[in-house]
Amino acid sequence: MDQKKLTVPALQDPIGMHVILDLYDCDKSILDDLERIEQILTNSAKIANSNVLDKHFRKFNPQGVTGVVVVSESHISIHTWPEYGYAAVDVYTCGSHTLPVKASEYIIRQLKCKRPTITKIDRGFLVHEGEDKKQ
Repeated sequence: MDQKKLTVPALQDPIGMHVILDLYDCDKSILDDLERIEQILTNSAKIANSNVLDKHFRKFNPQGVTGVVVVSESHISIHTWPEYGYAAVDVYTCGSHTLPVKASEYIIRQLKCKRPTITKIDRGFLVHEGEDKKQ
């Protein structure tokens, strides 16, 4: 097998930012409230300065909510486990006009999370024209 050297472009402007939230010790009643979760994620998309295209949410039996707000810049999604006071949230947006960190902070406050874990990942690095692509 031909082994080619893997090259990673110099870190330039990312296309998007992915904020991954593991939210512990949240308000259990909020985590099990479909309408409230939908409202929180919809508002967070607006706070992120994103354009909402579609939404889909579902309530589980006996408990829990899952949902996604599809935005033209990507998505904001959630899956809740009220029995553990835990929510897994992704806030992924593209474009320099979006504010995914602000949206994430809003979600944390609205879920009354006492112990958030936040991972921020820049996605899709671009090399500007005229730069050496093998840096």
